[in-house]
Amino acid sequence: MFGPAASATTTTAGSSLAPAKLAQLREQAEELEGVFLNTLMKEMFASLKTDQSALGGGFGEETWRGMQAEQMANAVAKGGGIGIAESILPDLIAAQEAAQKATTTRGAM
Repeated sequence: MFGPAASATTTTAGSSLAPAKLAQLREQAEELEGVFLNTLMKEMFASLKTDQSALGGGFGEETWRGMQAEQMANAVAKGGGIGIAESILPDLIAAQEAAQKATTTRGAM
């Protein structure tokens, strides 16, 4: 997809949020993408017949596969992902701006 740096300026340009808040929202979007990818990777590994592999299957291998899926998913998400984080980031920014505006409006009354 697009690299995080290339799309970051496009997504955050014109936002009224502080740079720290934008960074936090980007991190949350990447975490959500990581959770999705983790589920996807776990399902992918679930289809492997580990009892026939060189490691012989078992509880230890099952545990290791779960950790491997998690690390692979996080690496893909941090490396730009598959576009989920970039797709939801504008919505997260809009929601935060709306909440900020509502708080400001209520405070002015």
